[in-house]
Amino acid sequence: MSAHATPAHVRVEGLSRHFGTGESRVEVLHDVSFSVAPGGRCVIVGASGSGKSTLLNAIGGLDSPDAGSIHVAGQEITALSPRGLTRYRRDHVGFVFQFYNLVPDLTVRENVQVTAQLVRRPLDIDDLLHHLGLDEHRHKFPAQLSGGQQQRCAIARALVKGSDLLLCDEPTGALDRHTSQQMLEVLEDVHRRYGTTLVMVTHNEAITALADQVIELRDGRIVRDEMNTHPRAAEELDW
Repeated sequence: MSAHATPAHVRVEGLSRHFGTGESRVEVLHDVSFSVAPGGRCVIVGASGSGKSTLLNAIGGLDSPDAGSIHVAGQEITALSPRGLTRYRRDHVGFVFQFYNLVPDLTVRENVQVTAQLVRRPLDIDDLLHHLGLDEHRHKFPAQLSGGQQQRCAIARALVKGSDLLLCDEPTGALDRHTSQQMLEVLEDVHRRYGTTLVMVTHNEAITALADQVIELRDGRIVRDEMNTHPRAAEELDW
């Protein structure tokens, strides 16, 4: 069970994953176990190749582990059928990727609207764009936006479903320092406003200062899992 006093929103137990066979077999995750509280901000940090993105993809139902289990909001997603996983991703998970993955020939508003149409009760698109500072850019195409604006659009797209779990894979990895800080402030504000459980992977140790929980992966194993009793505001980070 979770080490936290409250029931875990995300609970990972004994997760293992490898790729390849024979001499090319690579063990990416080794017996990984941890939990994240509802509404928690968990930052998973580690060097490139440490297994961070593989772990995030498993939590998001994009990749299947070889062993172990993942429970999200009490549901064992590792036991779901392909159709069940599709429903899980649609109804509960918002993804924010390093390279945005926006549809290039759709405007900002249309990129968000496409995702909104997947669920019965999406958030108000215009309100979301306003809150994320995209009002004046709603009719622009991704190529007309800065990197930070594209990432804000990606966050709007992830949130519009009303997702209770937001998974961020190196969301500042393609941004300069100043824009990265702005992006972290946006995520901080999103967490405060919507109460979404946030799990972010990064190679940047400085970002761990704003988390409630810090997990460090090294060669596919957890070497640190600690609570941060005094998280710092994004605007206070320095790197």
